[in-house]
Amino acid sequence: MTKRAINSLADLADPVRCPRLVVKVGSALLVDGHGPRRAWLAGLVAELAARRAAGQQIIVVSSGAIALGARRLGLDKGGRGSLADAQAAAAVGQIALSGLWAELLGNHDLAAAQLLLTLEDMEDRRRYLNAAATLARLLDAGAVPVVNENDSVATEEIRFGDNDRLAARVAQAARADAVLLLSDVDGLYDRHPQEAGARRLPLVRGITPEVRAMASNKSGSGMGSGGMASKLQAAEIAERAGIVLAIGNGHVAGPLARVCGEAIGTLFVPRASGRAAARKVWLGGRLRLKGQIAIDAGAARALGCGASLLAAGITGVAGNFSRGDAVAIAGPDGTVLAHGLAEYDSSECAAIAGRQSAEQAALLGYAPRSAVVHRDQLVLL
Repeated sequence: MTKRAINSLADLADPVRCPRLVVKVGSALLVDGHGPRRAWLAGLVAELAARRAAGQQIIVVSSGAIALGARRLGLDKGGRGSLADAQAAAAVGQIALSGLWAELLGNHDLAAAQLLLTLEDMEDRRRYLNAAATLARLLDAGAVPVVNENDSVATEEIRFGDNDRLAARVAQAARADAVLLLSDVDGLYDRHPQEAGARRLPLVRGITPEVRAMASNKSGSGMGSGGMASKLQAAEIAERAGIVLAIGNGHVAGPLARVCGEAIGTLFVPRASGRAAARKVWLGGRLRLKGQIAIDAGAARALGCGASLLAAGITGVAGNFSRGDAVAIAGPDGTVLAHGLAEYDSSECAAIAGRQSAEQAALLGYAPRSAVVHRDQLVLL
């Protein structure tokens, strides 16, 4: 029997349409100037426990470690004054954060499981598969995984920077059906929500340039690291895996009931139905690529028809990458059309760019491979 699609916010609470849900909780919801917002969090955990009792599997992506640790250590700027402050605050705060989730979930006879991930854990294929296997086993065992970025070791170069995108990547790895981002806004508006006449969009089908133009990069609380732009990036990551994503306001008692029961939020539905192959899901969601290959209009059309990328269609190569590295493939106007795993390193790609197969052996010193990026190792965006 084919599972019915998620078409409304109410469907997020339906264990038949949405058997596996990822819920992301922002820092400003968990922590205020006095410490953890225990009463609010206890109410949310009660809602999550009710979803579990109804047969829905839940994964939590929880911010708040830096904010909690900064308060404990007395660090200014919420612990974000420097990378060293953020790492120290996270090391202290993560203990308190995981303990809080374990206690409150335990009150409902649910076991909490802590996973700390970095960008590298999701970008490296083997580590990604390890994380996916751990999530699957925990869910099968009845636990509630509580995931956060490992901010105590992450640096500017190897971090997500916000838990919105982390939540989408976790959803990909866990093969979840939907992601709910609880934040400080009711959803996506057609302009800044404080402007006169601003209208909330209840449903968005695909992330287009027009949709991106509506985003604001500002985080209203000052505690978090993401704004609406990061949430739209998360929606794009989810979309590539056929996963729906919703944004709802968590600054209320019973936020799940408000989003799902009262339909107050924005639901992002993928334009294409169905899921891509697992490897392509991982590849399409990558946030850090080793280089970029520019192609001409003919090659762009061929990719759109399911072809591999051949050297003859390459017009330029940027970055320093090796065979097997993930690269972006950009069309004539610079728009990134696809991600793929390169069959050549960057210097070889540059040497054979624009050349036909018959010329490549002399340039490479060996028989050329069938493609620069094979269609089985390529995902269109």
